[in-house]
Amino acid sequence: MTFEIDKSIEILSRTPSILEVMLLGISAEWVKNNEGENTWSPYDIVGHLIHGEKTDWITRAKIILSNSVDKTFEPFDRFAQMNEEERTIEQLLEEFKELRTSNVNELKNLQVNEIDLAKEGIHPELGAVNLKALLGTWVVHDLGHIAQISRVMAKQYKGEVGAWKEYLSILKQ
Repeated sequence: MTFEIDKSIEILSRTPSILEVMLLGISAEWVKNNEGENTWSPYDIVGHLIHGEKTDWITRAKIILSNSVDKTFEPFDRFAQMNEEERTIEQLLEEFKELRTSNVNELKNLQVNEIDLAKEGIHPELGAVNLKALLGTWVVHDLGHIAQISRVMAKQYKGEVGAWKEYLSILKQ
């Protein structure tokens, strides 16, 4: 599949609802447990997604589309959510939904065209990156974290599935 902004918006706009269905109203153990030392729980992942909504995707898209001579992105702190005040998963999901709705609307309002998609910014580690790659990465980032949440939750029952473990590839990741 080739990149299309409308197809990207289809995924980006659905992520908050998917996370709400997965995480609202379930036991804290599903939300707060992780895969072990130095891994993230679903709670941590939602916090990470919030931080990205505040500082990454739209912020960087605007830098790329700006008339500024310096199009260097600020480094993204992948662990910023670990320094945030403790809140409920309900609060995190609501904040994520509000931020994502705003950012998707802003993306639509940018009226990005093919010429815009080729424009570049400077990533602090990767160097020159174009808007198309940034927006494609946003979509894949969402899908990756949805898969990660599913994997983390599945592994909570790793010891409970008995012999079926052989057939459950998610437990082998």
